Amino acid sequence: MSERRRRIIMTGGGTAGHVMPNIALLPELRNRNYAIAYIGSENGIEKDLIKAQNIRYYGVKSGKFRRYFSFKNFTDPFKVLKGYNQAKKLLKKMKPDVVFSKGGFVSVPVVMAAGKLKIPVIIHESDMTPGLANRIAIKRASIVCTTFPETLKYISEDKHPVLTGTPIRKELLTGSAAEGHRFTRLPDNKPTILCMGGSTGAVALHEALHANLNALLKKYNIVHLCGKDKADREYDGIPGYVQYEYIDKEMKDLLAMSDMVVSRAGANAIFEFLTLKKPNLLIPLPAASSRGDQILNAESFEKSGYSKVLFEEDITPESLLESIEYVFANKDTYIRNMAGSEQRDAIGKIIELIESV
Repeated sequence: MSERRRRIIMTGGGTAGHVMPNIALLPELRNRNYAIAYIGSENGIEKDLIKAQNIRYYGVKSGKFRRYFSFKNFTDPFKVLKGYNQAKKLLKKMKPDVVFSKGGFVSVPVVMAAGKLKIPVIIHESDMTPGLANRIAIKRASIVCTTFPETLKYISEDKHPVLTGTPIRKELLTGSAAEGHRFTRLPDNKPTILCMGGSTGAVALHEALHANLNALLKKYNIVHLCGKDKADREYDGIPGYVQYEYIDKEMKDLLAMSDMVVSRAGANAIFEFLTLKKPNLLIPLPAASSRGDQILNAESFEKSGYSKVLFEEDITPESLLESIEYVFANKDTYIRNMAGSEQRDAIGKIIELIESV
């Protein structure tokens, strides 16, 4: 009689940041012959991302927990309750050995149902301080994985917090610098800077970069990811400079060819730089546009010696050029610090924790 396959339910959604680390774990889970299913929201971004991975997907109701007044605060608790009952029914039917949650509001009813059914739950927290959804869900956790060492102090010892870092897709390790040069048509006679303004672009960064193009292009090639509708065609055709609104499958090659990265400070992105040992200048999303998590992420990486930080309100053509020159002059130190990081093998550490429960 064949041995029963181990079963794992994954959950998390609302943003790509709550899904991509789950996707990064899939190849190793498949290698270990896990039966994998996913519970997400009925129509969230996670639905299409997970179905593209040929994973069984189940949608449940979910509601948002708000700190501000909204009439939806009166209706969403009923959605959460319905999602809890739906998740409980699914978990009873599938009988998983473990639930792995990446967070987001849809994960709350799934984790609460798993806790009620005494199914071990592992939660991964990407940001420095747990978001509201994870603060609720952590009460049912068996183990909590953290991305940053500073987060450990926010998790009680009975939840067995473990510093793992963030899982990064293995395909990013297969990039080819030669393919990057072929795709961009940039020569390999100068170092390359990859400049990323985030999916919506960063206007202050773009303006300061363009103001410095003449000075930068004397020493570097520039690959500029502008964000949707942010490309300025006035700069097309300048030798040594290329711009794209969005890059998907070629991203691994652009990273491979780059000697340095200028970027926002989302947790997934900065852990890609850490894994690939790419010296970087981080320009976090300002507190006025977020809950401040990118600022904390960036400051943690600067404190660890992996990055230099330039705050958006401090960007000028002069400060951007000075910061880029500083990172490049100290790139060997940054690479050495990143090589010694305990946060680089997140997939291996998380798989060990899944096996342990």
